[in-house]
Amino acid sequence: MESSGTVLSASSSSSADGAQMRSGGAGAGGELRRNATLICAPIMADSVDKMLILILKAKEIGADLVEIRLDSLKTFTNPHNDLNTLITRSPLPTLFTYRPKWEGGQYDGDENERLDVLKLAMKLGADYVDVELKVAREFNDSISGEKPEKCKVIVSSHNYHYTPSVEELGNLVAEIQAAGADIVKFATTAVDITDVARVFQITVHSQVPIVGMVMGERGLISRILCAKFGGYLTFGTLESGIVSAPGQPTIKDLLNLYNFRQIGADTKVYGIIGKPVGHSKSPVLYNEAFKSVGFNGVFVHLLVDDIANFLQTFSSTDFAGFSCTIPHKEAAVICCDEVDPIAKAIGAVNCIIRGQNDGKLFGYNTDYVGAISAIEDGLRVSKKSNDSAGSPLAGKLFVVIGAGGAGKALAYGAKEKGAKVVIANRTFERAKELADLVGGDAISLAALENFHPEDGMILANSTSIGMQPKVDETPIPKNALKHYSLVFDAVYTPKITRLLREAEECGATTVSGLEMFIGQAYGQYERFTGLPAPKELFQEIMSKY
Repeated sequence: MESSGTVLSASSSSSADGAQMRSGGAGAGGELRRNATLICAPIMADSVDKMLILILKAKEIGADLVEIRLDSLKTFTNPHNDLNTLITRSPLPTLFTYRPKWEGGQYDGDENERLDVLKLAMKLGADYVDVELKVAREFNDSISGEKPEKCKVIVSSHNYHYTPSVEELGNLVAEIQAAGADIVKFATTAVDITDVARVFQITVHSQVPIVGMVMGERGLISRILCAKFGGYLTFGTLESGIVSAPGQPTIKDLLNLYNFRQIGADTKVYGIIGKPVGHSKSPVLYNEAFKSVGFNGVFVHLLVDDIANFLQTFSSTDFAGFSCTIPHKEAAVICCDEVDPIAKAIGAVNCIIRGQNDGKLFGYNTDYVGAISAIEDGLRVSKKSNDSAGSPLAGKLFVVIGAGGAGKALAYGAKEKGAKVVIANRTFERAKELADLVGGDAISLAALENFHPEDGMILANSTSIGMQPKVDETPIPKNALKHYSLVFDAVYTPKITRLLREAEECGATTVSGLEMFIGQAYGQYERFTGLPAPKELFQEIMSKY
């Protein structure tokens, strides 16, 4: 499973052009749209009545069509009546799938009966039927001359283990076409996020309507950016967690979080590189801000294992910029062609911009400004600072927990403001390395409980300790918090961590990671868009969390 190279420009997509003609340029609700990729809602229920309720819900929340999964029905003894009811009472176009167990579905009966049901669905007015590649040629031969003009046959193939090479995918598409497909569909599995690039490469050059999906969290962008690369449809679920294949987003997220209708071939892609990354609120913040000013960009979650491999694979200027979070901030420094002097001094990059003319990568650090500003504001508001005209951090003992990218930014920023810096880390050697770099002292994390050379200290947690789902964890015992006047936590999911809750109970001023998150986002937004950051809008968006 080799890594793919550059993803070619989506503007060359012939299938996208065909899709635009198909759509007529309007969405389910009549809104203008920049792509013709349809949103299909999988309908899975154990009775026809329940399916009808879900179909109405799909229409209500903005789906373009429904995939009726017949293999989810518990009783299906009268196919003619049930199919007729579903087709005639559905307000949306219908796609019928009767997936057998050997292709990842639930049907385990007679094959001829299964295929006869799909033929009956076509005869009764279905808009699409999905037939597996293994039986597609036989199925299409059996309906020769009898196929209704209205109904399109989707021939599908699923790989639940990995994503094949570009050459193998190309051969698969040719095989699906040769089996008589009106629409080609294949779904693979993402072992690494770079697997998605191969699917985009196939999709963007397809001469026929094509659905190419990569399953799993690492494949999420295939389900969003198919709108950019000419995919015929994508799947969106009615509710979170109720999926027909791994990694499906909700219709609500496609429409409201990712602004799916507004993604076009020329839309620039931005994203948050991290591991884990699903908790990040960056897509919420940037996509809403992009939409508010009409900026043609989309911001996505990017679950990345190897940042160097990711940046090398998605090297097209279509992929225009990235936020960078745990654990990739330090590795990002050596991946960039040029690094801002402050980011270089800190030794961590949290913002990467790709040059639109030469494709070069430029690295920046906006963490230190966001975090230090939030902490200074906290001190000023609480009046737990000196009254000098300089920074309220000057002369304070500033303890940083963690020696990773965010820890480096905090240590650097605090030192620049005149604080005395102490680094506490699980591995003392890493703490010492950072302390030597910024001119501070180092202790082990275990020793922090009994470390209180003075009262009124400042504590800043830069680690992921206490982040969802491990919300009961904290980096320091509660009894040690009484020596601090202010406690900051870079974690912002949840907004109030156990560390902050216990610090407040001990009388300390607390500053949440949300303040740092908003502060560091100002500089990133401006580098992404070339526009001034809408600070009030950022505050308004994040006040909901």
